[in-house]
Amino acid sequence: MSDCGDSDVLWIPYKERPEWSDVTPVPEDDGPNPVVVIAHSEKFEDVYDYFRAVLQSNEKSERVLHLTKDALELNPANYTVWQYRRDLLKHLNTDLRTELDYVEAVIKNSPKNYQVWHHRRVLVEWLQDPTMELELTGDALLQDPKNYHAWQHRQWAIKTFGLYEKELDFVDNLITDDVRNNSAWNQRYFVVNNNLGWSDLICQQEVCYTLEKINFVKNNESAWNYLRGLLIHDKRGLSGNAVITSFCEELYKNKCRSPFLLAFIIDVCEDAIKKKDTNCFHNADRAVELCQALATRYDKIRSKYWNYLCERYKKYQSEQLSNDNKTNDLIIDE
Repeated sequence: MSDCGDSDVLWIPYKERPEWSDVTPVPEDDGPNPVVVIAHSEKFEDVYDYFRAVLQSNEKSERVLHLTKDALELNPANYTVWQYRRDLLKHLNTDLRTELDYVEAVIKNSPKNYQVWHHRRVLVEWLQDPTMELELTGDALLQDPKNYHAWQHRQWAIKTFGLYEKELDFVDNLITDDVRNNSAWNQRYFVVNNNLGWSDLICQQEVCYTLEKINFVKNNESAWNYLRGLLIHDKRGLSGNAVITSFCEELYKNKCRSPFLLAFIIDVCEDAIKKKDTNCFHNADRAVELCQALATRYDKIRSKYWNYLCERYKKYQSEQLSNDNKTNDLIIDE
């Protein structure tokens, strides 16, 4: 929001309003030697000089409520003004439905302002009525599908009031529109984790859903990350799900060299190594090969990271070779 515009033509400074003549404005005090003096418009100074005055006197009145609205129009991120406005709403027993309408208008003009979303949350808590929150956040996310504050508010409303019923459909529409929408994938995890749970059936359903999206866009980090996350809840682990390992190997066989595929196979190798699985495909040798490929061809920008991992897997190779030699020596001795 701005401190200038068409409304300024009709603006009457508070210092010229007869109904405010009983209030002595309090100028901003930057101290005797301010490092940086912030330049404010005359309107901004006028409004905030009077706001500081009523804050000091702790005045709770309708005129102060209107003053906070002017102050927030000039700076919608001012926490003190929002907090004082909440105090006024309680003291004056103001119609909170009207306040919800006001906050919705502020959100539409300042959708990434944390303070206004927090104010909205407090109002919904007071009313215990979340009926408008999914529509409001949905509209905000249509404008910006990755608006963190809108997602945070939506998750709070859903979890607090149990509004899970249609959320997977909402998320699926977003992912269909943009399969790389990391926020939508995160919301999908949120819904499953907090509502459906990670039974074997749900895990497999989510695996199938995710593999379908990966097959559509193979170089999509969001889907690969979701796959990793859901497999934390699969008792078979990364290397134990045959559907996934077969899918990955089929992609690799068909010349797919997405860095996210290769990195995922490395994680599968890591899981197999930790389990001491003798799988011929997923071992330290394969991990070294893929790390080298990523470092030199497919993900050069993170070459140092892949080289670091490569050295670690080479140690696994040495340990495995040493163990094999010891086993051979025992067989010969016998």
